[in-house]
Amino acid sequence: MIMSHQTFNTIIHARWLLTVESSEILQHHSVAIKDGQIAAISPTNETSDWAADEVITLDEHVLMPGLINLHGHSAMTLLRGYADDLQLMDWLHNHIWPAEGKHVDDAFVYEGSLIGMAEMIRSGTTTINDMYFYHRAVARAGAEAGMRTFVGCSILEFPTNYAQNADEYISKAMVEREEYLNNELITFTLAPHAPYTVSDETFKKITDIALKNDMLVHCHIHETMDEVNDSVRDHGKRPLARLNDIGFLENKLIAAHMVHLTDDEIALTASKNISIAHNPNSNMKLASGIAPIAQAMAAGVNVGIGTDGAASNNKLDMLNETRQAALLAKVGTLNPTDVPAFQAIQMATINGAKALHMVGKTGSIKVGKQADIIAINMAALETVPTFDVISHIVYAAGREHVTHTWVNGQCLMKQRQLLTLDETALKAMAKKWQTRIESSR
Repeated sequence: MIMSHQTFNTIIHARWLLTVESSEILQHHSVAIKDGQIAAISPTNETSDWAADEVITLDEHVLMPGLINLHGHSAMTLLRGYADDLQLMDWLHNHIWPAEGKHVDDAFVYEGSLIGMAEMIRSGTTTINDMYFYHRAVARAGAEAGMRTFVGCSILEFPTNYAQNADEYISKAMVEREEYLNNELITFTLAPHAPYTVSDETFKKITDIALKNDMLVHCHIHETMDEVNDSVRDHGKRPLARLNDIGFLENKLIAAHMVHLTDDEIALTASKNISIAHNPNSNMKLASGIAPIAQAMAAGVNVGIGTDGAASNNKLDMLNETRQAALLAKVGTLNPTDVPAFQAIQMATINGAKALHMVGKTGSIKVGKQADIIAINMAALETVPTFDVISHIVYAAGREHVTHTWVNGQCLMKQRQLLTLDETALKAMAKKWQTRIESSR
């Protein structure tokens, strides 16, 4: 009898497989990739008829879906450590915005984004939901890195190097979006900065455009108590109520931070199908507070995880962020059973995919989905003995244990070596910008 072979681009044999379709850990399983998609999943001992251009055996690793960074500012790697240990408004007004005014241009955003994406790839992140200026530069960096990139087009009322007013921010976003409509890795979104930097009129324009063009919207909301109090003073209502009254919550909305929420606001968030991008490290570092994510998820809110930017974190490390999300939730409720390890992993993977309205494409390992996959070494000194793989992913493993990263079936990192980006060149870019920025302080 002649055996008919199934031929794939890549076959990965792994010690453990966590699909995130369930919490079950599959032992000695293999994943086959063809044309960028997950084509087959099977016990390794049943794959004798499989053939591929490349076969990778990872006897001591867990395969899992790539991590989805639901809120970041990739280019701000170039301002990492520039201003620390400050209140948010002091940090923004007196340090970050003036530095951006001096330095941010197309080259800054492109090179800073490349550095940020390299850091994320090395941390097991396969998708970034970004928010910044010079959108073409972010898109170019994402395409070059091979990272699944949501290009959030920042919108404010005041001028920056990029645009002079809200209308110009919006018009530039829509023009630049046209160039990438057919790129499966690049998606443009509208990103009004925050309720304290955007007017009601502009929020209404954004809503009209987003609904007409079926675009996602990404916005900082309820990040600090000062933001909430200032809104009550200036508008007579809290930011979420104001946004609801003008119809902004009807968008496919990703709300970054959402630290200060009442029970009624959590219920409203759930009823409007708003997803929260939870940023535990940034919230702690800026002393913004502890977001009530356990309560929000119990109420039916979809919550994903983000790193925020390297200027306020200062790491783009989604494994660390996932650990902190689980721990901070327990501290916030004084209940150690809140946000257990598997729920934290869901937040970092499938919940992010739901927020980005691409759960049919990524966020779990399932036949037919795109091959956005990472491998984590469980044989390192820091991860042995391995009693519980899920626990180790969240509480023990670090980004240094991520060995492989695939996006859309393309291997972006193999055995910790970047394959689409040049690490030496990126370090030279960082040094160049450091010299330039320091000389202008």
